[in-house]
Amino acid sequence: MLAGTTLLAVAVTLAAANLRISVTSLSSVLGDVQQGLTATSAWASAVTAAPSICFGLAALLSPWLARRLGGGPAIGAALGLLTIGLGVRVLAGPGLLLIGTFVACAGIAVCNVLVPVVVKESFPNRLGLITGIYSSSMAAGSAIAAAATPPLETAAGSWRPALAAWAIPAALALAVWLFGARKDTSVVTQAQVQHSRRNLLRAPMAWVFTLLFAVQSTYAYVIMGWLPEILRDAGVDRDAAGVLLGITMVVSVPLNLVVPTLAARLRSQSWVMIGLTVLPVLGVLGVILAPQAVPVLWALLLGAGMSIFPVVLTMMALRTRTSAETTQLSGMSQGFGYLIACWGPFLAGLVHGWLGSWTVPLILVLGILAAQATLGAIIGRPHLI
Repeated sequence: MLAGTTLLAVAVTLAAANLRISVTSLSSVLGDVQQGLTATSAWASAVTAAPSICFGLAALLSPWLARRLGGGPAIGAALGLLTIGLGVRVLAGPGLLLIGTFVACAGIAVCNVLVPVVVKESFPNRLGLITGIYSSSMAAGSAIAAAATPPLETAAGSWRPALAAWAIPAALALAVWLFGARKDTSVVTQAQVQHSRRNLLRAPMAWVFTLLFAVQSTYAYVIMGWLPEILRDAGVDRDAAGVLLGITMVVSVPLNLVVPTLAARLRSQSWVMIGLTVLPVLGVLGVILAPQAVPVLWALLLGAGMSIFPVVLTMMALRTRTSAETTQLSGMSQGFGYLIACWGPFLAGLVHGWLGSWTVPLILVLGILAAQATLGAIIGRPHLI
């Protein structure tokens, strides 16, 4: 177990800040990248789906990797992969960009699974607070990458250096993690060993968690991957669309600091889950019916809905008995969940290509949000899996 020091908290915060920059930095200039590489719309759809595919595959392997290397070294190796992937993806054509995105996302996937486990183990008395800081840092990093990449592209004269620049904060996070992730002694009880042997694949509520993670991820990655293009097709210019995606991401920063802590104190989280679903429903309806009317409001509502992510992470810790079970549940729900979710952004892009409109994909997003509310209400009831 890692010592719950201030330096470890800083390392967790910096690691989290880098866990979505590969997605939002690329999506904010995706049209320019596609044009510059003379890539097809199918390629663009594959790029937006790549994070979820890779998150799912790597997440399934993360518990095994943690057992082989230990949680701290595994996260360090993952941050190294993220840094390499962000650096190499801009060096050649569409094939290397896709490969680099997969490498970066493999690193992100390991962190997605293992960092919440570190939080549960090392900060058990501040679970809601540290989870909120972790999620807020993730949202802030996403927002900065979305808003800053188009101006960086303008200043540099090309999208390549603008995207490559995001390898720098990833390298910084790696350096701090190597110093902050120090070992501490801990005693594993027989009860923990016994619980760690449970097969969660046979636990019905673990599958409800998995489906919940899938639908909330589908929503998040459709919005993160395609919102700038949706807004640009509605008449919003490139830089403004990037800023609006940044607003979508940054609004969850203050919410992520408050909502997980509040949720952790409640006996039931069902109404929290439903409330965090109603807000993005209003945002999606606004984008469908009047995209240029009050786009900032639509961006705020869409972003508020993403605050469900840290609540789901918090509930994984609340609904499990030991950190070993948390690791299993996190790996299972993220592994299978992301593999299910990858079809969302991919199909959204394909349907738009076929129909030339974003209306049908956004209506499908409303269906995803309805499923999220239902599953969230179920998993919010107080019980252990």
